[in-house]
Amino acid sequence: MSTELIIDKTIYSPAVTFDPDKNIFEISGESRPFDVPRFYEILLKWLDEYSLHLNNSNTNQEPIIFNFNFEYYNSLSSKYILDFCKKLANLRIDGKNINIKWHYEEDDMDMLEAGKEMSRISKFPFEYIQKGLN
Repeated sequence: MSTELIIDKTIYSPAVTFDPDKNIFEISGESRPFDVPRFYEILLKWLDEYSLHLNNSNTNQEPIIFNFNFEYYNSLSSKYILDFCKKLANLRIDGKNINIKWHYEEDDMDMLEAGKEMSRISKFPFEYIQKGLN
């Protein structure tokens, strides 16, 4: 099994909880780290390693749900978030039971539209979750 990746939230970077044993995969908070490429390369590398695990296992158990719960992200972060979504889309194409839930505040139509754009470009159908309704 892949190891977990836990990164604590700061005022500049989101919290990351990727815990395969508990089936929890979430990025939440603001994303405007000082070194965006370095921050997201850690996440992309983890996903590559997790992908190897998924491809080597014969079980396709319960759905793997990636929750994106951003309050804000800058334009450079969006490039890496999209790269992450594209990797997830490739896993889904390979038959893995992966879903993306895109969380947004009721009055934050910009974040909803950003999620729809990420979904369109990555060719991965997201589920949109309005915060406070679930």
